[in-house]
Amino acid sequence: MYVHIGDETLVRSGDIIAIISKECVVTSSEMEGFLNQEHTEIVDLSKGGYKSIVVTKDKIFYSPLASGTLKKRSNRLSAQGVLE
Repeated sequence: MYVHIGDETLVRSGDIIAIISKECVVTSSEMEGFLNQEHTEIVDLSKGGYKSIVVTKDKIFYSPLASGTLKKRSNRLSAQGVLE
């Protein structure tokens, strides 16, 4: 199944490694370092102000949706028995 992460973009749920809130990135030098050294393609879906970061196998997405919203969407899929 797929999770809508913003700006008409869908990501395979099995490809999602992490969903990180903006607050975690702003307050953590380790997270900032990870994002700066990562050699993965970065896609900004937020058009200016991101609320969360979605890390996948191939890309990092800056999402306009809150991490809680994305978690709820992925949990709904899991509750339906879709996620493996």
